[in-house]
Amino acid sequence: MAERCAVLGGGQTHHRRVRDDVSIAGMLREAAERALADADMDWSDVDAVVTGKAPDPFEGIMMPELYLTDALGGTGKPNIRVHTAGSVGGSTAVVASHLISSGVHERVLTISWEKQSEGDTTWGLSGGRSGGTGAGGAFAPYMLRYRENSGAPENTGFRVALKDRRNALKNEYAHLKLANLTEEAIKESPLLWYPVHRLESCPTSDGAACMILGNEKAARAHSKPVAWVRGTAVRSELGQFPGRDPVDPQAGRDCAADVYRQAGISDPRKDLDCVECYVPFSWYEPMWLENLHLAPKNEGWKLTMEGVTELDGDLPLNMSGGVLSTNPIGASGMLRFLEASMQVRGVAGEHQVDGASLALGHAYGGNAQYFAMWVVGSDPD
Repeated sequence: MAERCAVLGGGQTHHRRVRDDVSIAGMLREAAERALADADMDWSDVDAVVTGKAPDPFEGIMMPELYLTDALGGTGKPNIRVHTAGSVGGSTAVVASHLISSGVHERVLTISWEKQSEGDTTWGLSGGRSGGTGAGGAFAPYMLRYRENSGAPENTGFRVALKDRRNALKNEYAHLKLANLTEEAIKESPLLWYPVHRLESCPTSDGAACMILGNEKAARAHSKPVAWVRGTAVRSELGQFPGRDPVDPQAGRDCAADVYRQAGISDPRKDLDCVECYVPFSWYEPMWLENLHLAPKNEGWKLTMEGVTELDGDLPLNMSGGVLSTNPIGASGMLRFLEASMQVRGVAGEHQVDGASLALGHAYGGNAQYFAMWVVGSDPD
């Protein structure tokens, strides 16, 4: 029988501006120390380290996990590196959870990061070539196709951006905080990639996310609430093949169905209390609502417009402000996982959903082709 796995503690680090006085190692060390403190542990308690980030060219440091071994207390311990494009933070957490559920280790530190101020992300995304359009340029046609197919009104994207930016004001670690924002201001912001405006887009962030995972013995002995991992799943598909639907990828649908099955969820719209979803551009909220089986085809926008995904709605989504407010690419997926665990632990602070006991963490990457998800609960079953 597989060992039960739980989140014992978590920590994050975000810098709102370029910080020449903070190295990559220092930034990760901050997040890791916060996670260890939250878990009432020290470095000697960690059995293994699992690290993840987006492509190495983003900062120009090859195999950074080796450079970071000492900073993360990993000397002489297993140190595993994970890379699955923008979904990597989620995939890294899944790999770490498998080290627990397989019985190999009792306590694992898992961390993911990006320090975009030290590199050129658009250049990296373009394969080291000039003239790249960035992630927004790749995804804009999918968002436009969704809008045309669904008949969603133009202000659907504005509504998502406004919600997430309001939520960010309640999150002490959010990178981008914009008060007194209106839908009109979002509409009037520069158009970056039709139909996406600047204020409907994610920022460029420096940051790290870290979690301490433990087995059932460690979780039962813990003095604080834990988040029990009820299911994990990863899926991928080729970025291009005949018949592929990049607006509603099959890999995403399959990944969600698998994680719900593991967690014993038959009606995710009813059973889940909240969702932390990877939404780097506002139109992806209604798109992923459908892909995650939370809304019928071409009707995800209705949940947005009806206020279902608001912090006080029936199914709050991105209570932390999401990727629209904090986007250290390699860590963005793990932040969704970490924030979901904070909700069921009841430690999310001002953006806590009252009574949250079952939450979904979601990450995607590449050409909307890589997916990682987990469901966490306040109890193991």
